Amino acid sequence: MIALIQRVSQAKVEVEQQIVGQIGQGLLVLLGVEKDDDVTKADKLAEKVLNYRIFSDENDKMNLNVQQIGGEVLVVSQFTLAADTQKGLRPSFSKGANPELANELYQYFSQKCAEKVRVENGQFAADMQVSLTNDGPVTFWLNV
Repeated sequence: MIALIQRVSQAKVEVEQQIVGQIGQGLLVLLGVEKDDDVTKADKLAEKVLNYRIFSDENDKMNLNVQQIGGEVLVVSQFTLAADTQKGLRPSFSKGANPELANELYQYFSQKCAEKVRVENGQFAADMQVSLTNDGPVTFWLNV
């Protein structure tokens, strides 16, 4: 399971020109689900995302997590994160989970995060437009 996280001052996701999810300060999480992923991996990744210290403290050091700053999380499914890009000039998606499993784990991951912070979501399998203001810029790739 893969999360590309970006520290944002704001982010939103639209489907057919309608906002389906929007946050202020916090994390935009682009979530990729692979074939061998399960709830154990989703639990571990949610814990890591929520506790990853990428927000500045009073000394301007990255020592605070999204919970400590009272931030929000916007979770957007992104199957392309599971792509194999090692060969050729076209990505292979053979490592990606089937849509049923991917949606199940996407929903589960979001619910786990929502136990500790306010969470908004994109729309699974939709053509989405994601807008954000990356604060820093700060972006990390987390893989469990």
